[in-house]
Amino acid sequence: MSTTSQLTDFSDLFTDLQNRVRVTTGVTATETQAKRYINIGLQDMHLGMEYRYPWAERRAVLRTQDDYSTGTITATQGSTAITGSGTLWNTANSFGVNNVRATGKFLIGGGTTPYGISSITNDTAAVLTDRFVESTVTAGTYVYYEDEYDLASDFLRPVDAQRFSDEVAIDIISRTEFRRRYPSNITRGRPAVATILDFAPSGNTTPIRRVKLSPAPDSFILIPYTYITSNLAISSAGVAATNLSANTDEPIVPLRYRHALVFHALQHWYRDKKDDDRAVAAKAEYVDIMTRIMSDSEIGAPRPQIRPRIGGYVRSAKSPYSGGRGRFDMGKWDNMGE
Repeated sequence: MSTTSQLTDFSDLFTDLQNRVRVTTGVTATETQAKRYINIGLQDMHLGMEYRYPWAERRAVLRTQDDYSTGTITATQGSTAITGSGTLWNTANSFGVNNVRATGKFLIGGGTTPYGISSITNDTAAVLTDRFVESTVTAGTYVYYEDEYDLASDFLRPVDAQRFSDEVAIDIISRTEFRRRYPSNITRGRPAVATILDFAPSGNTTPIRRVKLSPAPDSFILIPYTYITSNLAISSAGVAATNLSANTDEPIVPLRYRHALVFHALQHWYRDKKDDDRAVAAKAEYVDIMTRIMSDSEIGAPRPQIRPRIGGYVRSAKSPYSGGRGRFDMGKWDNMGE
């Protein structure tokens, strides 16, 4: 890159930061510190502001699973093992997805207690996540269904905090409200409500984000949704990542805005070095740039308007003598009297 052009990749950003604070470049410890500040700036720039940044929006489509009830099931009280007869639990359907999966649930023998599935052994054997507590069922009926689905791997949050999908008209409610309204969530049909769930497996700090739907889908449905990505960087090979790493990595921020990251990093650099005056100046510059970015990127946003309620006045003016109200009378002057 030419030294006179806008900052483009990670190397440009952390080198520019070092030049601005007048430290020697190429020193490992200093360079590491500069890289960290740039990545902090990249994350902080998007913190709470994703709704205003169109470059952070992504689209995906969720395909729901049809329920499955072919064959019969045998479940023994106190056991987690279940056995099917005439079932194809481990066989893929037309979409390449197994008829029964570990992410789904069983309703067994006409009961109303949903049992999660730990694993599928084969077409006629599976393991429940909890022991079967009801009376033993032999060659009974069952229904398999799914009400939870994985979201895109880089899903951070929905673009619309109130709507999961406009195309299918699915509203979002809080997890607490969802649990209160649908404690067992065994009703099946076309989904109308959703909530976003976070799972953090033991020994892993990266949450798994899923959507839970109610009613639980009972057929194959395509549900388009828009979301904010957690991947804020991209490599020269086109691989997305949460942070800048290699020198040639680039932030997803449009080229004309990338210098804002340096000013955010400058604020942290000067603050940590106890140079408060320069930290304040860098912050002011960063705030000014961010204000202009938001004005530039929020196309079509409504502007504040003063709109008085004049409907009543208009109706009275059109029909001054109707409704028994009469028109406004100011005495002789209004009546053109003496």
